[in-house]
Amino acid sequence: MLSWGYAKFMAIPNYTYLKLKMSGPNGVITVGSTFSHAYPCDCKHYELATAVINSAELPELGNSTTPTVPDCNEPTSSSAFHLTEETKVVGIDPTDPTKMVQIGTKLPAK
Repeated sequence: MLSWGYAKFMAIPNYTYLKLKMSGPNGVITVGSTFSHAYPCDCKHYELATAVINSAELPELGNSTTPTVPDCNEPTSSSAFHLTEETKVVGIDPTDPTKMVQIGTKLPAK
């Protein structure tokens, strides 16, 4: 909606210098601001945009998902480590032979 206004008035915003320039009846009109004014405005617009998006998406998200609690004691297929012939078991503590780690010698392309 904001870019439509820029196009209608042929305005060019420059966010670096906080200036807005547009054609006027007697030449170019330049509107400026200060950082101390622009920052609170940006914060308020961010809060408003976040509230609008959350109010629209949050109920929709709540209706489309079912809350579940994963069982921490049961491994899942997506997180389970699968041994391959490229896997090597290496000891990490020379004083305790039971402390071992498995290292993959080949990484997948992705």
